[in-house]
Formats: sequence, structure tokens, C-alpha cells
Amino acid sequence: MGLPVEMLERSFDLVAPRGEDLVNHLYANVFARAPSALSLFSEADMTRQKKMVLQILIMLRKSLRNLDAIVPALQSLGARHARYGVLPEHYPVVGSALLEAMATVGGDEWEPAYTTAWAGAYGVVQDVMLSGVPTETGGVVIR
Repeated sequence: MGLPVEMLERSFDLVAPRGEDLVNHLYANVFARAPSALSLFSEADMTRQKKMVLQILIMLRKSLRNLDAIVPALQSLGARHARYGVLPEHYPVVGSALLEAMATVGGDEWEPAYTTAWAGAYGVVQDVMLSGVPTETGGVVIR
């Protein structure tokens, strides 16, 4: 079964004009759900970090019709995240935080079907990123 590309595009286009709000909500949600995640960002320039996350989301939006083209970039991103201490169990926390952030920013125009579509898309991205992670990783466990 393929992803509902048109729905993903339409829903991302709804929240994209408020991209800064989106990433602010994303990180607020992650840190509220998993305060231990703060230690992963102790050395990070959060302004730069948020810009990079937004750029990745925009890249994903632009690549929805040809996801195979971004597989190497996502695998490399997964490997880098592992080096920073991100563990496989962190991904669902970020995924649910992202879905909540998108719904918040989308407001009354956000449809439940959009959340379902993005949950599927995030699952694909998560799996591809994790396929680039070395088997042995260390880091902070988010609970």
C-alpha cells in the first residue's frame, strides 16, 4: 500500500507557512514527553537545529512522489543521529510529538485523516533512517 501523497502534500502545505511554529511545537512536545531528551541537545544551537528540522521536513514534502531518491540521505541522517546518542526508541516519541505539532499548527483546518497519513509517512521515514543506524548504538534512553 502506498502513501496518500496528495493528502500529505495538502496537509503539509497547510502548516508550512507556520514552519517556525511547527518546529517550536515539535521540540516543546518532545521535551514535555521526554525531559531526558534535553541532554541530547545540551551542545546544540537550537535555532540552527530547528531550521535544519524544518529543512528536512520541506525536503520530505518535495520528495513525496519519489521517496527512493531521498533514501540515502535519510539513512545517513539516521546514522548521524545514532552518533549523537539517538536510540531507536526515541523515534516514536518524536513521531507523536510531530503529529501533535502538525495538528496544533493546522488548527481547525487539520483533519484526522491528515494525522493518519503523516503517521504512515513518519513510519516510512523512521524505518529508512533506522536502516542506516549501526547495530551498536549508545545514548540516552527516552522514557
